[in-house]
Amino acid sequence: QVQLVESGGGLVQPGGSLRLSCAASGSIGSINVMGWYRQAPEKQRELVAHITSGGTINYADSVKGRFTISRDNAKNTVYLQMNSLKPEDSAVYYCKMEARRAGIRWDYWGQGTQVTVSS
Repeated sequence: QVQLVESGGGLVQPGGSLRLSCAASGSIGSINVMGWYRQAPEKQRELVAHITSGGTINYADSVKGRFTISRDNAKNTVYLQMNSLKPEDSAVYYCKMEARRAGIRWDYWGQGTQVTVSS
């Protein structure tokens, strides 16, 4: 049974920082892409950032220069360092991992962690 466990969300003032972590447990196989998505109330889930096994990184325009994604392959963990946070960054943040096992692609999602940016 594969599980993604997220941590690091919370309440922060505008301009502050948070670091999210997402660790996979279980026999997940070979992880190709690790990523973070977010969903604000009454909005669609959107990509925040993702990183491939080869190190290619993609960010949403709204977070470029403020957020940094990284991964630790030995720990099957992905991180999201969020700096200069704005109220519009408030959302539930979900990690996603795209893995391959026995020749089949599997997509796994975390349970979500709330990030609230408010004074």
